[in-house]
Amino acid sequence: MKKEIDIIKSSGAKAHFSMDKLRNSLKHTGANHELVEHIVDQVRDELYEGISTNEIYNRAFALLKKKKSVFASKYKLKKAIYELGPTGFPFERFIGALLTYSGYETKIGIVMDGICVTHEIDVVAEKNETVTIIECKFHSEEGRNCNVKVPLYIHSRYNDVKAHWKTKTTETKTLNPGWVVTNTRFTSDAIKYGKCVNLYLLSWDYPLNDGIKDRIDRLGLYPITVSTILTNREKQFLLSRDVVLCRDLWKEKFLLDHLGISNTRKAKILSEVEQLCNL
Repeated sequence: MKKEIDIIKSSGAKAHFSMDKLRNSLKHTGANHELVEHIVDQVRDELYEGISTNEIYNRAFALLKKKKSVFASKYKLKKAIYELGPTGFPFERFIGALLTYSGYETKIGIVMDGICVTHEIDVVAEKNETVTIIECKFHSEEGRNCNVKVPLYIHSRYNDVKAHWKTKTTETKTLNPGWVVTNTRFTSDAIKYGKCVNLYLLSWDYPLNDGIKDRIDRLGLYPITVSTILTNREKQFLLSRDVVLCRDLWKEKFLLDHLGISNTRKAKILSEVEQLCNL
């Protein structure tokens, strides 16, 4: 490119378009070098000053889908997490599933006593005689970051639970530092505060190389919302029956029959799931 092109991010802020960033996100789908460079060239030729990141995404997504649906599914992962909304409850189940497949025993929506009041905890995870309480902050709109108010609030709830935990003379399990999980990003102040008070923060791309996207890829735990074949109605039906992961759908294939899906589409859906999850 002869000159830098300014694009409009989902937050409304301007930024210089990064060819390398687009290239890396495409490589992440498993697409080969030739396909990646073909799409990069196509997108570059269609750029104009003030184009939105959403338009760039849609173009790259369409080109990937045309080649292979599983590439497009992986490319839409971030958007697929937003599609778990709007209530945030499927996101809590999704985080619980990530931890379950990492060796934790998890429970969702557990009420725990504090010294002052009781608290409904989004996810409680147990492993090796330790207990971790996890609070999830879900945003259904892109461009909204998780600011310092969130860890401030959650830390105060954690301290109330911890104070009561210490009064339980028969408790043999250790209470770990609390977690705050968001599907977006933390502001720099939120990260600074979390480090200061020993809260573990987990977001889309934080900690580095161990954020939500990294854990999903590592474990093959894609949400059903990544599917490029299922309709939104079908996805919502499955989510309402606690089918959050593609792996869950593989185990409960009969639900596709409940949706009246033809054998041809059913085969395509299950093939997509099989490739995504490396089954």
